[in-house]
Parts: sequence; structure tokens; C-alpha cells
Amino acid sequence: MALIALAADKGAPGVTTAAVALGAVWPRPVLVAECDQAGGDLVYRLPAAAPGGEGDGGMLNPARGLLSLAATARRGLRPDQVAEHCQRLVGGLDVLVGTTNAEQAQAMTWLWGPLGRAFAGLAPVDVIADCGRLGAGTPLLGLLREADLVVLLTRATLEQVAHLRERVAALSAELRGGPPIGVLVLADPRDFRGSIAEVDRIILGARGRQVPDPAAAPGPPPPDVRVLGGLALDPKGADLLSGRWGGRLDRSLLIRSAREVAGDLTARIAAASPVSPASSPASAGTPEHPGAAAPPPPGDAPAAGAPAAGPRESGPHAVPNGRPAAPPDARPDQVPAGGRHEERGR
Repeated sequence: MALIALAADKGAPGVTTAAVALGAVWPRPVLVAECDQAGGDLVYRLPAAAPGGEGDGGMLNPARGLLSLAATARRGLRPDQVAEHCQRLVGGLDVLVGTTNAEQAQAMTWLWGPLGRAFAGLAPVDVIADCGRLGAGTPLLGLLREADLVVLLTRATLEQVAHLRERVAALSAELRGGPPIGVLVLADPRDFRGSIAEVDRIILGARGRQVPDPAAAPGPPPPDVRVLGGLALDPKGADLLSGRWGGRLDRSLLIRSAREVAGDLTARIAAASPVSPASSPASAGTPEHPGAAAPPPPGDAPAAGAPAAGPRESGPHAVPNGRPAAPPDARPDQVPAGGRHEERGR
């Protein structure tokens, strides 16, 4: 199905948090894959599901994931090899755990192109790849070229938007003929739409000032670049999502805004690449169980403050193509419920 690469420039502002938040409410079967060159964080943040599927199974296994997959991929990598190296978080979200440090990632530069192709062929499962920080000449270019969409995160501050603008220009040159580039703004809920509009103005203005080089060799066009919307800058929600529980995560501004973004992204991807009935969400399984039927929607939500499981399965929700993200301060009845892995506080 689709491969969505999430990344950032300087500081990687909340890329892992955004990847998990989007995966928790993604309206289709999904796998969150840690591809950060600096090493992954999920092992230290979130617990694995118990073998029986209920309750806390303890710490994720750092040796089962990208490291074990790389060890088996020397003679080639097929999409059906990915599943056996995935793990499941409490509540049902499937993850591919990344490396534990940058030294391990340096020995795996050959893997990213084949891994991107394997992710892109992992029907009927979408893959959200947490690519962390992108620098000059990043080895992840092979993976990014296989993506359906590259999404860059930024906060609405002068320094981060300035760095983002330069990274967009560099990626546009490196990904000519490749996937479109989208921007998600981590926006303060007090000025949610204003922050997104300001970043949009800066990014579009920078592209409008670019002058084509008449001496440049002809070739494929640069990718389309646009601001897709925003995620609420919600430290409390991020703490809940990182395993420091203490409230109703499904009511947090972060998850409510993530639900809107997830619906918008899947609608855009579906419009660009029509999905056949055989790979529709109704017949979809999971990375660990590709042929399994999707579980039924959960029952009524627990009362506020009551303990509940982590991300939970539920049915997909429809969001019109191109619909902008709703402001995170919208009333609960204005935000569509559901998502395949609904996060709830525990």
C-alpha cells in the first residue's frame, strides 16, 4: 500500500511522537517503522503487548526489528519478510523497532532503498516511517524515493521554519521526479490556523522566488511542495503518548488533531493511487497477521480517569479529500471518532 516518510530538519521536533500519534488513529491497517539514523526511542517509551494479546508484555525486544530484518536481507528483501520482525504495542499498534544507536545505523546504509521498496509493497498495510532528522546527503534518500509522500515537521518558530525552507529546497533537488513533499506544522492551539498560514506563506514565497537555472540539464520536474495542515503542540498529550500516562489520551489535543491529519493524508493518497477492492480496509489484516480480519470497534469509552488499554482497534472513518485539519480546540462532537488504533490513556 502506501509509504509515508515522516522527517524533520534541525532538532527532529516530535517526529516519533507524530508517527505514533498518526499510527494510533490511522484509518487503515498500518505499521510504524523506526528508520531514524540516530537510533529509535520506542523501546524506551512504550510497552509490548502480552503474547496472548491482552495486557502489558513488558519491554519491546530491541533485537527484533530493523536489526534482525537487516541480518536476513543480505540476499534480497521481500515485503513478506517484514512481518516476522514486527512487534505489537499494548492496544494493537504494530511497530518495526529501529536501531538503538547511530553506529548500528551507519552499517546499514545499503538497506534503505530495498527497505523502501519492501514497505511500498506491503499490501494491504500502510507504513509510516519515522525518519528522524534529515541532513545533507542522508542515506535515507533511497527510502524517501520509494515513498508515496514525504512529510516534514516543523514548529512555527523563525529558526525552525528557516531551516525547513532550506531542507525543502535541498530535497526538491534530490527527489526530482519523486514523491510530493508535505509540511506539517506543530502549532500552538492558541493560534493554530494562524501559525499554519504563516508557514504556508513562507514556504510558498520561497518557492516562488526560485529562479530556474538555464544551464541545468533537462530532467524530471521537482516534487510538488505544500503545507498539509498541523498537529497540536500539546506537551501533555505527548507525555501521555510516551507512556507517562495520567489522563484520557483520546481527548488530548494531539490525538484529536492527529485524527484529522490521518484522515486527510489517507484521502490524498487514495485519490492519487486508487485502491483495489481486494486491498480495502474491510478485507485488510495486520503486518503480523496479513490475512486476519480487522477486529470489531471497541465498546463505549470508559469514564474520565478510568483505566483503559493503550491504542485500540476500531473501524475507519471517512474524511473528504483535501479537507484541512480542524482546529484542535474544536468540541468533541466536531472531531470524527474512530481510527484503527485509537489511543486511550491507561
